[in-house]
This record gives sequence, C-alpha cells and structure tokens, in this order.
Amino acid sequence: MPLQSANTFLADRLAEVGVPAAGAVGAAITFLVAFLVLYLLGRIFVVPLINRVLKRRDLDEHARKPLVKLVRIVTAFAAVAIAFTFAGYGNILTAIATIGAAATLAIGFAMQDVLANFVAGVFIYTDKPFRIGDWIEWDDYSGVVEDISLRVTRVRTFDNELLTVPNSQLTGGVIKNPVAKEQLRLKFLFGIGYDDDIDKATEIIVEEAENHDGIMSDPEPSVRLTELGDSSVGLQSRIWIDNPSRADFVKIRGEYVTAVKERFDEEGIDIPYPNRTIGGDIQIENVDGLAETTADD
Repeated sequence: MPLQSANTFLADRLAEVGVPAAGAVGAAITFLVAFLVLYLLGRIFVVPLINRVLKRRDLDEHARKPLVKLVRIVTAFAAVAIAFTFAGYGNILTAIATIGAAATLAIGFAMQDVLANFVAGVFIYTDKPFRIGDWIEWDDYSGVVEDISLRVTRVRTFDNELLTVPNSQLTGGVIKNPVAKEQLRLKFLFGIGYDDDIDKATEIIVEEAENHDGIMSDPEPSVRLTELGDSSVGLQSRIWIDNPSRADFVKIRGEYVTAVKERFDEEGIDIPYPNRTIGGDIQIENVDGLAETTADD
C-alpha cells in the first residue's frame, strides 16, 4: 500500500472515532502533559495537605495510611479525567466512566464485608464507644483495646491472647465498657459457712479492701449478703480501681482475694466447698448362672 494511501486510510479510521487526523498527535501530547502536571500537583500539594489535616485530627498511623492511599488513587483518577477533557477525548472518557462504574459496582458486591468494617471503623472514631487502653466486653469475649484501625480492632485478653476483631462485630452488638469513666468496679463473691459470723466476715472483707493501696476509698468498698447456697452464705464484695490496666486489674484482685482468705483462716472462718451425696441401688442379674460358673471353676 503506497504511503499516501496508508495516511488516507489512517485519517479515515481516526475520523470515525471522533479524533481529527491533524490533531491526533497534539491531543496525545496534550493528554500526557496535562496528566503529568495535574498528578504532580496533587502529589505535591493535595496529598500532604490531607495528611496534615488527618494528623491534626489525632488519627494514628494505622488510620492515616489507608486514607492517604485513597487520596492518592482519587488524585490519579482525577488527573486522568481532566487530562482526557483537555485532550478532547470526550467519548473515550464517557466509555471509561461507564466501565469504571460497572467495575465499582462489582467490587462493591465482592467487598461488602470490607466496606462494612470500614464504615464501622469510621463510627468507632466518631462515636468513641471505647478508646485504646479501655477494657471492653462483647458477646463472650473481654480484654483491653490495644489498637483501633479503620478495618479491625485488636484486643488483648486477660489470658494474654491477641484478638483481631472486625469492626462490624463491635458496632453491630452491645459493648460493655466498665472503665468508660476511668474507674473499674470489681465484684467478688466470698462464701462462708452457715455457722460462721456474718458480721465478722463482712468486717474482714471491708478492712482488707481499705488496707490495699490499689483499691479506692471513694467510692468506698461495700459488702452485701446476696446468696444462700446449699453449703455456704454468699457475701458479695464491691470495690473500685482507678484507671486500671490489664496487669493492675489481675494483680489487685489476686492480692485482695488472697488477703481476705488469709484473714478468714486466722479468724477461723470457714470457706466451705460443695458436698455431693451419691445414692442409689445396685442390681445384679443372673445370680444363679454366676454361681454355677463359680462352682465349675
């Protein structure tokens, strides 16, 4: 095919898609230059600006990183869209927008759980039902919050296990935050015998709470008779700890219960254990056959 005929053929094909032959190279150059300029402006000015705003909102690094990445992606997409407009590729931009919308819809269906956790993370940041360092309880789990991100929350249990919990689980149910006001109330049930002195046991429980430096005096410790069991009388102690960590909570409770047990032993107050009585009859069948076998042997 002669060169002139090839140029004519290419010009006709470009004209069919709406790009004039004379401006094809110029449009491509315009698109490339506009994209580079807009993208660099976004990376130099927009992304650092958003990062500074997020830091001023006291968002930690785990929360800032995904948001900054999202801003970079939006910046690149905006640079492409505006560059297409400058280059005169209106029809191509419309096609890309249609494909992008369909892809976004498909990705949305495939990432429902991820999006749900992301939205739940935003609500946790705005509503602040708990903070890092708080002790929370949900479903059958409990522990101290170590980290909060936009997708998951990491909780350290009292058995020193690290739980990675999707945020949607923490916003879709009831969460108990015993230390929301920086005070933790502890309850412990002491069982004493029916023949023991209730007033003396109550006095010991309160005294040991007052003698412990980690237990608050305001609100003051209290004891209530709450249970009459099969073999013991239940005295429930209520004490408060100021802004406890996981280690403080376990340590203080253990020391307090140990001190009360030692005082009970000194004063002769019994801590009974449950008694079980097993009864019933034993029936032996085929006694005659057993006797015959024994005689043959």
